Amino acid sequence: MPISKLTAKCILKNAGADRISDDAATELAELVNAFAYSVAKKAVKLAKHASRKTVKKADVQLAK
Repeated sequence: MPISKLTAKCILKNAGADRISDDAATELAELVNAFAYSVAKKAVKLAKHASRKTVKKADVQLAK
């Protein structure tokens, strides 16, 4: 489930932004989604390397 533009706007608001353009929210959402997908792919690879089907917290931590 990718993050939405609304979620990206909330993140920017919490970071201190007073106003946020739609383009900025879209760009942040795309960046966060790409980063999360990259980490997930690496975590799955680590779990498979350890002969596991279950991705564990440690796999995600090592993948970042």
